[in-house]
Amino acid sequence: MSENVLNIANVSKRFGTTLANDDISLTLAKGEIVALLGENGAGKTTLMSILFGHYTPDSGEITAFGQPLPPGKPKAAIRAGIGMVHQHFSLAPNLTVLENVMTGTESLWRPASNTRGARAKLMTISDRFGLKVDPDARLGDLSVGEQQRVEILKALYNDARILVLDEPTAVLTNIEAEGMFRTLKDMAVQGLSLIFISHKLDEVMATAHRIVVLRGGRMVAERRAEATSKAELAELMVGRAVHRPVRDAATPGEVVLEAQDLTLRQGGVERLKSISFRLRAGEVLGIIGVSGNGQAPLAGVLGGTLRRTGGDLRLFGQPVGHLSVAEAIEAGIGRIPEDRNHHGVIGEMAIWENAILERLPGFARRGLVDRKAGMAFARRIIDGFDVRGGSPSSRVRLLSGGNMQKLILGRNLIDHPKILIAAQPARGLDEGAVAAVHARILEARRGGTAVLLISEDLDEVMALADRIQAIVGGRLSPPVSADTANARQLGLMMAGEWDETTKGAVHAV
Repeated sequence: MSENVLNIANVSKRFGTTLANDDISLTLAKGEIVALLGENGAGKTTLMSILFGHYTPDSGEITAFGQPLPPGKPKAAIRAGIGMVHQHFSLAPNLTVLENVMTGTESLWRPASNTRGARAKLMTISDRFGLKVDPDARLGDLSVGEQQRVEILKALYNDARILVLDEPTAVLTNIEAEGMFRTLKDMAVQGLSLIFISHKLDEVMATAHRIVVLRGGRMVAERRAEATSKAELAELMVGRAVHRPVRDAATPGEVVLEAQDLTLRQGGVERLKSISFRLRAGEVLGIIGVSGNGQAPLAGVLGGTLRRTGGDLRLFGQPVGHLSVAEAIEAGIGRIPEDRNHHGVIGEMAIWENAILERLPGFARRGLVDRKAGMAFARRIIDGFDVRGGSPSSRVRLLSGGNMQKLILGRNLIDHPKILIAAQPARGLDEGAVAAVHARILEARRGGTAVLLISEDLDEVMALADRIQAIVGGRLSPPVSADTANARQLGLMMAGEWDETTKGAVHAV
């Protein structure tokens, strides 16, 4: 790894008053994997967007394979051999894998598409790097992990020799993430050079040859992976030692939410099958499971976005029919959606507008929105929940993913909800932000909020939950106490093995 294929020299970029990148220099060698590590909003994605031509730097220059890279021109970056896999996929779900890969690669003046040649090239790349896909499969029918594989194949189809991946595991299960990083290591062995943006210390330490840390738009450290530790990297990211909060003992109060034999059928498929649980004030009930086992439908039914097919639901001891979103909010239910970009915020609207979206009646005066009151409310959230990257009038799309999540968390917790349905609350967050989100959830629990925590992160559930149930194939296991459960037991429950693992379980009483 002695031959440098990329040189980023003294790059700076400012958005209004925010200095996103401040005089950053970075090199990448052939066959090297570099991790770009930093808090949400540290400038990682901005730097890589400059490399790929989405942004034009205010100063600095980039050289790829010995040639200057024209700024602000994605096509020039692609021609230079640079490919980028974005955190949020840029694929068409109604097209096939092959059609997605070919899109934009042929001249509009070509009399006929060379589908046969494209298929052969795609399958050659697929075999070479172990990225197995069905070229005729409709993209929308694929899992998230398979769709990400298509994104990588599209970059390689364009003859990328440098591959940039932005938060590549943000939407993957642990098993999918492990497989993807094995593939990346194989790519590096075959001569590809890779930069991946991350804030997950385990995957950075296990995968990267070299780690570059950004903080506040500046490059603050560079380490060989074998010469550092997770503790050092966490402190470099946030500028201080990071400690996850610890759940203390608590005595739960009365049952505030109860489901009995809850079912949901969508498109002829039973998504929820006789779901039963009880949630008490001042406790965290963790629902753990591998993605796609019914977590999203469960959150939808409880949050008012989906109508259950059968079963009973009781709220504060009273039976309820179909719970609408407005009724859920009015009843004091806070909701942190699994997908913040599609269901949590509207990117083109301002922070203050997003802050009041779910409580417009409280900010209306004579049929008009009280902008001043909305701005003040947003400022409370920004200051109280450390939302960085903009003022109340800034567009939400300019925030990093972690700061979007803190905005959603603040919007729901600032007025102390009675119930919080938190779906993947720390997904895609850096170590410092994870600690902050966990602290807020435990603070709400101490204040009497009943928290239903839906997560695929076993460590997160074990750290926050008082009781834990596993969801598999739309079914919910009996609950177990988090104080006595271990990772092996919970892993078996996530695999559907309940009879042996739930002996002595704490039943939902």
